[in-house]
Amino acid sequence: MRTVQTQALRYFLGIDAGGSHCRARLTGRGGAVLGEAKAGTANTRIGLENLHKVLLSVANDTLAAAGLGQDDMPSVVAGMGIAGISRPGMLRAVSGLEFPFRSVRLESDAVIANLGAHLGEDGATLVLGTGSVAYIKVGNTRTMIGGYGFPISDEGSGAALGLSAMRHALRALDGRTEPTPLSAAVTAKFDHDTSRAIQWMDEATPRDYAAFAPMIMDYAEKNDPIARSIVEDAVKHIERFIETIFAKGAPRCALAGGLAQRLRPWLRERTAARLSEAKGDSLDGALILARSGCPADSPPR
Repeated sequence: MRTVQTQALRYFLGIDAGGSHCRARLTGRGGAVLGEAKAGTANTRIGLENLHKVLLSVANDTLAAAGLGQDDMPSVVAGMGIAGISRPGMLRAVSGLEFPFRSVRLESDAVIANLGAHLGEDGATLVLGTGSVAYIKVGNTRTMIGGYGFPISDEGSGAALGLSAMRHALRALDGRTEPTPLSAAVTAKFDHDTSRAIQWMDEATPRDYAAFAPMIMDYAEKNDPIARSIVEDAVKHIERFIETIFAKGAPRCALAGGLAQRLRPWLRERTAARLSEAKGDSLDGALILARSGCPADSPPR
């Protein structure tokens, strides 16, 4: 990875690059938040060139929010958690990109979620967003569960919920199941036209499927039978995730991701009781990652 080291370290930049959005936060060396920004999808599925553009764009916007500019980039140490970077060859590929920062550390979005949730201490995190993945840190042992990518993995995620809703809605549209308010709301997006839904499917991304998740949760909370069945099936996968996390020796487990708080009330009481509240978020984790890569000659103060 090509970086620059022509200026003294003054700032830390944390970036959380996920399937639905990319968020960034800039702090000073003392930890004060100076600026934040947000962009669109920034996982490895969008291609290296597009990923690079989004990362640079959100970095520029974050520095601009802090009243800084391009000339300040060489005094920034960055930590980035990128969805999909654990796929074969991706870490090396992203490491080959050019960044205008003093230094950069790269990890997966699961790693920074865990760092933020436990502020670097031992623990596990179950991320429920566009995708799903569990990450466990116990001593020097790191374990990842799931997160292999949609549609073969990502159980309990927004994309999985959306896929189930599309399947149920199309069955209702052609008469194989009874329509419900949820199925009607989904097919309304395509003017209740199966051919338009198929055309959409040919180009749909995990983010597109996950866009249905808030609506699915809304209808499930209103007792729509299809929505409830979709959410209840997702919860079975989530509870199995949690059981596996503790079976592997995690001392605590926190939920993270955009769907976490909406799905938590659906867990069995005994399962929810085992969960811990997150101490921080993914951007806190990205900043911890950035600080851990701070050049030895410029320790943070």
